[in-house]
Amino acid sequence: MSPAQQPVSGMTFRSLRAFLAISFGLTWGIALLLILFTAQIEAVFGELSLTNPLFILAVYAPGFAGVSLVWRHYGLKGLGSYFRRLTLWRMPAAWWVFLVAGIPLLFYVGAAMKGTISDPFPYSPWYAVLPALAMHLFIGPIEEFGWRGVALPLLQRRMAPLWASLVLGAIWALWHLPAFLLSGTPQSAWSFGPYVIAVIAISVIVTPMFNAARGSILVAVLFHFQMNGPAWPDAQPWDTLVFVVAAVIVVVLNRKSMLSRDGAATEILMPEPVTSSVK
Repeated sequence: MSPAQQPVSGMTFRSLRAFLAISFGLTWGIALLLILFTAQIEAVFGELSLTNPLFILAVYAPGFAGVSLVWRHYGLKGLGSYFRRLTLWRMPAAWWVFLVAGIPLLFYVGAAMKGTISDPFPYSPWYAVLPALAMHLFIGPIEEFGWRGVALPLLQRRMAPLWASLVLGAIWALWHLPAFLLSGTPQSAWSFGPYVIAVIAISVIVTPMFNAARGSILVAVLFHFQMNGPAWPDAQPWDTLVFVVAAVIVVVLNRKSMLSRDGAATEILMPEPVTSSVK
């Protein structure tokens, strides 16, 4: 077995330090370069946008960190098992309804509060939204190979899902800070404080769904994609209030599982099939 294939050891709670060091180091390091050498970098890669290669690399950092650490600790075979968590799709139908229809509804409620619910559809002709959907599927959601692929399972080894969600949400929000300092990013027009609150609330909302699907990276990716949906109406800043209310409702309805580590997804690799003891 080659060194690249030889597992060093299984990932532990302490592996979070390496994950965060890579994620923050890569993202914040690139952001610093973009701030200090804006003109030079734009001359090579173009203006800062969702298609700028350096911006994409910065966004991919948590995913890169998660995948690289899984490879280091479990080898190629383990990496394949980790990616098979993308095939975990079984969870209660109510969660699928919420994922598909409930999240858009939250944005429409926020837009109704803001008064933008009747704004014209931002894409004309309508099918111009399809490239935007494809772009948003392969940019932001890649983060989930790190946040929910690695960080949340490790956190849930030490704390109940609710507290793990709050901790991860705060880290996740802080990681986005450079986007507020760079012109050309969506976050540059937003306020950081409300954004932090919204991200923490979103982190709480996705956790019971993630656990119900036994640690599904697929569910986390689809959730992130829905949250970034370019077709939803502008609801800033009222969507923050909507997400907080939704998070409180989710915790209340799932308080037993959110306050207990029983049933929390803690595996980095594909979990063993659930077998029934009833014969």
